[in-house]
Amino acid sequence: MKLGLIGLGRMGSNLALNMKDKGIEVIGYNRSVEAMRAIEEEGIKTVESVEELVKMLPRPRLLWLMIPAGKATDDMITTLTPLLNVGDIVIDGGNSNFNDTIRRHDTLLKQGIHLVDCGTSGGINGARNGACLMVGGDEEVVKAIEKVFELIAVENGYGYMGASGSGHFVKMVHNGIEYGMMQAIGEGFDLLNASAFNLNFQKVARVWANGSIIEGLLINNVHDAFAKDKKLDLIEGRVDDSGEGQWMIETALKHKVAVPVIAQSLFARYKSKDDLKFAEKVVAAMRNEFGGHKVYKK
Repeated sequence: MKLGLIGLGRMGSNLALNMKDKGIEVIGYNRSVEAMRAIEEEGIKTVESVEELVKMLPRPRLLWLMIPAGKATDDMITTLTPLLNVGDIVIDGGNSNFNDTIRRHDTLLKQGIHLVDCGTSGGINGARNGACLMVGGDEEVVKAIEKVFELIAVENGYGYMGASGSGHFVKMVHNGIEYGMMQAIGEGFDLLNASAFNLNFQKVARVWANGSIIEGLLINNVHDAFAKDKKLDLIEGRVDDSGEGQWMIETALKHKVAVPVIAQSLFARYKSKDDLKFAEKVVAAMRNEFGGHKVYKK
């Protein structure tokens, strides 16, 4: 089995090594030459252009994209389309919006090219040692390449979700749940930190990671973070979002489904980057105006 992997970042490079270990012949391409040189040292063949990559693959070709969602994915598909033939398959393993996936699938299908969406979870370690894969697309197409997913997934961690877009839809919901869980864990440790007890947060996380109801990967991640920096003094409390939380809330509004925890967790991420704190200034000013309450001047 042979495939082309476009995008050799942290997830893509580890997926390539996972595939190599499972007997899949991988040819990689990345815009960054440094990334290609690094993966070559691990035994993965690379090429200097997308055109060269396509030429080196047997037909029907199989290409796996691990690149940022949105314009970058659209641009790559636009580049690939004239190079491909009827029956070729493109797997989008990134975090694309499921609506974009359905649009791309329908556009490519008119030219006889198949698009399969693969929501990929498990982080860098999962990509390297066994990922969680949520796959959508035309069933007969997915079945034809299913062995790839089964080989690189953790045990019981691959599933065919259904029609085009369903894999990315399930991954979007997964990430929204992740937002809420991470926010709850962060708020819990915030209260631990504010208490009068001299707590060892690494020890707390270790205990919670073994036998508690909330044990799992995220608590293990917290434990590892505190092992490196016992009070997290070396990092700022600014939290980015990669789009899935927003898409999930937009979809929930469309379907009139209440997702208050996930919505609040996204807003908390926005607020974490708010240095201006204009809303708080407005509230402080109002309290001062109606009640003469204290305001703190710069």
